[in-house]
Amino acid sequence: MGLFDRNEKVHETYDVDNDVPTYSGPEVQEGVTENADHLQRRLGNRQIQLIAIGGSIGTALFVSIGSGLAHGGPGSLFLAYLIYSCMLGLVNNCMAEMTVVMPVSGGFIRMAGHWVDDAFGFMAGWNFFFYEALLIPFEITALNLVLSYWRDDIPAWAVCLACIVLYAALNVLAVKAYGEAEFWLSGGKVILIVMLFCFTFITMVGGNPKHDAYGFRYWKKPGSFAEYITTGSLGRFEGFLAALWSASFTVVGPEYISMVAAEAKRPRIYIKNAFKTVYWRFGLFFILGALCVGIVIPYNDPTLVGILSGTSGGSGTAAASPYVIAMSNLGIGVFPHIVNALMVTSIFSAGNTYTYCATRSLYGLAIEGRAPKILRKCTRQGVPVFCFAIVMIFPFLSFLQVSDSSDIVLTWLINLVTAGGVIDYIVMTITYLFFYRAMKAQGIDRKSLPYTGWFQPYCAWISLIFMITVVFVYGYSSFLPWSVSSFFSYYTMLILAPILYGGWKLIKKTKLVSPLEADLVWERPIIDAYEESFYSPPVGFWTEMAQLVCLKRQKGGNDQRAASVS
Repeated sequence: MGLFDRNEKVHETYDVDNDVPTYSGPEVQEGVTENADHLQRRLGNRQIQLIAIGGSIGTALFVSIGSGLAHGGPGSLFLAYLIYSCMLGLVNNCMAEMTVVMPVSGGFIRMAGHWVDDAFGFMAGWNFFFYEALLIPFEITALNLVLSYWRDDIPAWAVCLACIVLYAALNVLAVKAYGEAEFWLSGGKVILIVMLFCFTFITMVGGNPKHDAYGFRYWKKPGSFAEYITTGSLGRFEGFLAALWSASFTVVGPEYISMVAAEAKRPRIYIKNAFKTVYWRFGLFFILGALCVGIVIPYNDPTLVGILSGTSGGSGTAAASPYVIAMSNLGIGVFPHIVNALMVTSIFSAGNTYTYCATRSLYGLAIEGRAPKILRKCTRQGVPVFCFAIVMIFPFLSFLQVSDSSDIVLTWLINLVTAGGVIDYIVMTITYLFFYRAMKAQGIDRKSLPYTGWFQPYCAWISLIFMITVVFVYGYSSFLPWSVSSFFSYYTMLILAPILYGGWKLIKKTKLVSPLEADLVWERPIIDAYEESFYSPPVGFWTEMAQLVCLKRQKGGNDQRAASVS
């Protein structure tokens, strides 16, 4: 049933030469894996933590956040990111409890089908698949935009093709190869955002070529709250809403941890720790990030406004990042190039994560019979090869920028995927409410779970109401004045969701899952057996980092000795 017999214990060690985990204990029978399907648990604690960061921090935090600032002003931007981060923290609280007890392939998608309704799982799966798959060409398009900081004559098709090849190479290999690549790429994101925070503090107190201690000047002039669409109080409220829509695209997190749970070693410990760190990531990366952006640049900066309106031109302006614009305004020479280079790796990393998640979500659909059975086929390394092939079709949408401008393509992709992301959070909260109801109906004490969320089910209800409000009204600007193209760019995913749900329900004649009939056991015995197979204590993040350094040094010493002998 599981990887090892329950009565036999396994000790986790490392193969120094190949830097991979090994197991001392009973031999693994051929064809038996750590899951009920063919995915393999090879992601360690350090990789899980950095993948979670990699999925959270993408282009939006460095580039797209500028639109929220320009439309809402620094005050609205900060409040919007604060409120949305708190609401998404409530969603994270729901997902942590469910995922830690049931770290299955497909994550929340399969939970929705098992605990709510098979048609609900069908809708959730395909919505998340399209959401992730459409984010891949978005990141490639944004990458081309950032590269134009150095040269505006780089062929867009060459950037698209290079990204597609590299994403294919990293994701078609074993999951450990993906995890290792994402670990280093995500590490670059952390370095970048720390650098930008330091840049903000140092320059605002006068540490810049102009010796201008500008502080919170831009909060006073031109002001904290910008007017958007109309004027007066209504215009400032509309500016806040525009900043909130920016936050709903930028602030993400729990879905990526849920998707990697089936390939995580010791998920009851490592995945739980990953969910717990989401809260401080929201505060450090998103809330503090929104504050910094509003400090370093005014919302009416000509370059920023020109980029958003598509009227600016020339090399350098297309970088689009408020931070890079602020550095140019202060006359800082070399640092913008360093930041832009790290931004390139950050954007590439985000696209790599989306490729992985889109592949796994499609695989989860196939496992549950909501996609063709042929998509269940995996390589020996645990890669769903046909799912991966389908996902790699979507990056070719980035070639649209060859015949159209990058900013137009970015706007369309942002509008399409934002609704899909909010729908994912609605699915998570509804799934939790059904899970909570089933636990109560079946007399199972939630305190017996490996992790128990706090203030439930009220967290789920509050976040559900908030997310439903956001997804229905975030495209209101398409009515002022009425624009057919704008309406469909905002609401296509919202229109598609009930069609998917109703169509599958009619075809399969599915019913809502009764609380007494909900399968709360599911794959838990397999996961319990796998968890109990370890007798060594779990490896902490910093301990694993120290081990990695020691292993690299030891391997380097072995290579030197081998070279001297030869």
